[in-house]
Amino acid sequence: MEIKNCKGNNWSARKVDHIYILSLKNHSNIVEALTDFVQHQSISAGEVTGIGAVSEATLRFFNPSTKKYVDKTFTEQMEVANISGNVSEVDGKILLHLHITLGREDYTALAGHLLDAKIQGAAEFIFYPLNTKVVKIKDENVGINLYDFEH
Repeated sequence: MEIKNCKGNNWSARKVDHIYILSLKNHSNIVEALTDFVQHQSISAGEVTGIGAVSEATLRFFNPSTKKYVDKTFTEQMEVANISGNVSEVDGKILLHLHITLGREDYTALAGHLLDAKIQGAAEFIFYPLNTKVVKIKDENVGINLYDFEH
């Protein structure tokens, strides 16, 4: 079993064999910190899951009839019940595609595409890198980036 610790500006991680266990610093932005992590570890494809707590989150909801996203920011303390997503390449850049489920104080939930969120408490992730390149290209008929296995 190979174990290696690594650290960035807003994250620390332990690599066990090919899987990373990752913690983000309190008050950091989730998408910014995870993007920094994948860039520093040269991860170009993979899967991520996570939990934690945030004080602010901006979610997106895709409207298929207009082919546009509608963004909404929520500023309150919330539990991150789940973050799941993937890493791929879009227009030559590594991109995280994340969805989040947030629990509110009244035990209702919010969910959607995660634009960004600010940690208030903890944020813990498991990263499963893949030894491949995965490309997404915008499908104009649908209006979103989809996997393209021809590239």
